[in-house]
Amino acid sequence: MQETYSVEGMTCQGCVAKVKYLLEGHEAISSADISLENGSATLTQDRALTAGELQALLGNDGKYLISPAATVTPAASALEQEEQKSWLATYKPLLIIFLFITGITGIIAWEGNGLNYMAWMQYFMAGFFLVFSFFKMLDVKAFASSYQMYDLLAAKVKAWGYIYPFVELALGLAYLTGFDPVITNTATLVIMGFSSLGVIQSVLDKRKIRCACLGSVFNLPMSTVTIVEDLLMVAMAGAMLFFQS
Repeated sequence: MQETYSVEGMTCQGCVAKVKYLLEGHEAISSADISLENGSATLTQDRALTAGELQALLGNDGKYLISPAATVTPAASALEQEEQKSWLATYKPLLIIFLFITGITGIIAWEGNGLNYMAWMQYFMAGFFLVFSFFKMLDVKAFASSYQMYDLLAAKVKAWGYIYPFVELALGLAYLTGFDPVITNTATLVIMGFSSLGVIQSVLDKRKIRCACLGSVFNLPMSTVTIVEDLLMVAMAGAMLFFQS
C-alpha cells in the first residue's frame, strides 16, 4: 500500500536524505519518496504503520514531525530532477572542478622537458582535497547527514561525518606542503579505500541517494562516477607510495 504523510522540520537536502534513510530502515517500508518542496513523505508499505510508529523512526526529539496528510500534489525531488537530466548536465559541476584542478596542477608541475608526473599527482591530490573539503565545510551538518547514508563508518559513528571534511583539509595541506609522503599516501589509501567500500555497496544496491562529495551545494546522485572518483585517489596514492619508496 502507498500513503502520503506530512513531514515538518526538513530544511535542506541533508534532511531529506536523513528522513528517507530513517524511514526506509523499517522492514515494513519498501520505499520512501521524500519531497522537501511539499514537506511530505510518500511511503510504500507492506503493512500500515501507525503515526506513533513512524514518529518513533524519526525520533521523539521534535526535530522531524510526521503525521497523516491530505492528498499532496506530487513533485519531483531535487535529486530526481538531477537524475532526469543528461549525464553531462548532471555531472557538469564535478567535471568542471576536475578539469580545473587537472589543468592548474598540470601547469604547476610542468618542467622544461615536460610534465613531472610525480609532482603533478602530488599537487592534484592537494587541489582535490582542498577544494572538496571547502564545499563540505559550507554546511558540515548537511554533509554529515548525507554522508552517513552510505559511508560504513559514518553510519555507525555519527561524529565521523563531522570530522571527515577536516581530515580532507589536513590531507590537502599535507600534499601541498610535501609532508612525509609515506604517512600522507598511506593515510589516503586507508581513508579513501575504506570510504569507497560504502560507495560501491550503495551503487551495487542501486540505492537512490545523494553523493556527498561536494557537500550540500550540488544534488549529485550516487553512481559509478563516485566510485571512479574515490578509486582514482586510491590509485594515485598507491602509485606515489610505490615510486617514492
